[in-house]
Amino acid sequence: MNKDEASGNWKQFKGKMKEKWGKLTDDDMQVIEGKRDQLVGKIQERYGSTKDEAEREVTAWEGQNKDHRW
Repeated sequence: MNKDEASGNWKQFKGKMKEKWGKLTDDDMQVIEGKRDQLVGKIQERYGSTKDEAEREVTAWEGQNKDHRW
């Protein structure tokens, strides 16, 4: 995958993440930038979830979006 493909994939999945987790801001998305651990942390922060809860949510979301590449 080249840089343009990775950038396009990130933009596509950024939109899907914002649909799922609407409390995530554009600033949050800049921090996340395709990093799974950052997504889990921001979900914890914005939703008051435990790490385990956030991990389960992300794992479930990944299962529904199998074409996503971290």
